[in-house]
Amino acid sequence: MTEPTDPTDAPSHGGPAPGTWAPGRWSWGPRGGVGRRGLYDRRFAARSERWSIAGRALAAVLARPELVLRAAGTAGPVERGGLVLNRGVQALLVLASALERMSSSGGSEPDPVGTRDQFTALAKMAMPVRTDVHVTGRSVPGPEGAPDIPVRVYRRFGTGIGHGPRPAAIAYFHGGGWVVGNLDSHDASCRLLAAVTGCVVVAVDYRLAPEHPYPTAVEDCLAAYTWVHGHHRELGTAEGVVGVMGDSAGGNLAAVVALCGRDGVVPAPVAQGLVYPALDARLDTPSIREFADGFFLTRSGMEAYRAHYLPDPTVWETWRASPVLAEDKRGVAPALVVTAGFDPLRDEGAAYARDLEAADVHVEYRCYDDMVHGFFGMGVVPDCLALATEVCDAMGALMRRAGCAAG
Repeated sequence: MTEPTDPTDAPSHGGPAPGTWAPGRWSWGPRGGVGRRGLYDRRFAARSERWSIAGRALAAVLARPELVLRAAGTAGPVERGGLVLNRGVQALLVLASALERMSSSGGSEPDPVGTRDQFTALAKMAMPVRTDVHVTGRSVPGPEGAPDIPVRVYRRFGTGIGHGPRPAAIAYFHGGGWVVGNLDSHDASCRLLAAVTGCVVVAVDYRLAPEHPYPTAVEDCLAAYTWVHGHHRELGTAEGVVGVMGDSAGGNLAAVVALCGRDGVVPAPVAQGLVYPALDARLDTPSIREFADGFFLTRSGMEAYRAHYLPDPTVWETWRASPVLAEDKRGVAPALVVTAGFDPLRDEGAAYARDLEAADVHVEYRCYDDMVHGFFGMGVVPDCLALATEVCDAMGALMRRAGCAAG
């Protein structure tokens, strides 16, 4: 991984020095150097949110993290490499650890295939559902010879109505290690994205491993993205103004689609949003070693996902599996790259942002230093919901700039 020019100015996790920011290029620090936490007004947003009973109760508990931490006897801060973990996230980790101990049979970490239903149930509980968004389901043609792909279309009420400009579209690819996750697990996040950005969001239910290992997910995402690009009239979106976005494994797929668009395999997206993306299948960065356990996403879990999605090790060093290894990144879509300070995937996201910067690609990089992998879907922690809103707002701004450039 390329180091900054002056190592004395470099934080331990790569990238520019803390607190530095260049417009449209780099933003750094606990709040991305922007200070937009006020974007999420709890009292105002609650009018358009619907929580499950369990989610509302958990959110109320995590709104007072100090009580949880004192009760668990873990009131001290969690620090790594000069970074301090968010207290609400720390409380959620304590609760998750206690639940795991109560439900554990004492065996090894479960195979991720067996956790699909649990993953979806927990994801649905962890986020509020925006009620100011219209949602429809349908299917679109898959790759040649493959079944149709289920998608879900999200549009904020009032968007694209009348004779005003048509909204942009975002094809969204969910996370879950290419093994778990579906339209339901990321429904609330896609609602939030549509509500905040004003874009029409099309979530893609690509086929999962191990039943459908690499490159099936890539092929499904390329097919669905191509459909979105070619059906702007049906979707009511602006012609040619389509972005891609994804979290974790979905960030990997979004980066691959953007690289394929640059190469002319599909129409080029106007923007790409990569939220704590999985970009290097070799699993050999300092942050993966430093945060191998204890912060939700674990190294053993990642190795299990990789074994299902990429069973052939010779594929790990190809750019469609590991986009960070693409030799030439010039000409790809402008990017928003988001990482978390306590995330094993932090360093590969930072490296990718630096590579894009070096290739003269417009990139905004945000590392939320006090966050963990998955914060984008952890709305039960108030700060996570605020920051997820901020990420959506940043993606919306990128899409608007890209749309103006395309027009």
